[in-house]
Amino acid sequence: MANDQLSMIFAALADPTRRAILARLAEGDATVNELAEPFEISLPAVSRHLKVLEAAGLISRSRSAQWRSSRLEAAPLGAATQWMETYRRFWDASFDKLDAHLKRIQITDSEEEQNV
Repeated sequence: MANDQLSMIFAALADPTRRAILARLAEGDATVNELAEPFEISLPAVSRHLKVLEAAGLISRSRSAQWRSSRLEAAPLGAATQWMETYRRFWDASFDKLDAHLKRIQITDSEEEQNV
């Protein structure tokens, strides 16, 4: 896995199970057992997913007596969003140019039809 934080965030988000875990944690803190409930995978597999999310800074884990709960840490998602925002603006501008081009073509076609 890459060493930079953004690469770690995107690598963590690449897995649908980890994204589902983050979605669950957006509702509130949860234990490993609670997080494992909807999945047909072992507790050790869920724990491995949690370690990836923790290494990416997307969750924090705490221990209280025998319970170990996980909490969503949303701040790193801001870095990923900021990085993607540049490309969203690029695509928005590209679609605006395409839209303008298509409108020009429609006007030209309409004018040609009227002249026939």
